Amino acid sequence: MYTQADRKILIKTIQTMNQHLPPKRKTLAELLEEERPGIKGKDNTFYVMDKPELELISKSIPRFMWSRIRLPILIEMSPELGSGSARIQGEAEIEAVSKILNLKRGDIGRRSMVIYLPDVRELRRKLPTTTQYAFVTSLRDDSL
Repeated sequence: MYTQADRKILIKTIQTMNQHLPPKRKTLAELLEEERPGIKGKDNTFYVMDKPELELISKSIPRFMWSRIRLPILIEMSPELGSGSARIQGEAEIEAVSKILNLKRGDIGRRSMVIYLPDVRELRRKLPTTTQYAFVTSLRDDSL
């Protein structure tokens, strides 16, 4: 059970941990047109995205998805998923991650997928500038 003070502290901690995230992500199509592709985080740091990574992503998904995939791809870390698990959300994002990691795609049209620590490491190794960690949690009270 969380007290109101606990909730405020937890929310503030998560917000601080996510300061590197951009307030708005860009599509692959937008980034491919930029001379110096990148995005500004909430902390005002400009994060450059490597062109070879953008090209790898572009080869992993059909062209019509270039305007749907939002970058950076967020690797959501959450205690609800369990230790060593992360979530990827978005149909185009799942398509790209599945192809790049050579994973089974599963149901077409899925909006999220869970990946595990070895896959998270491999994804970050292959896409260090076009992926970012996001820390999320739900604040529901299980004692109710």
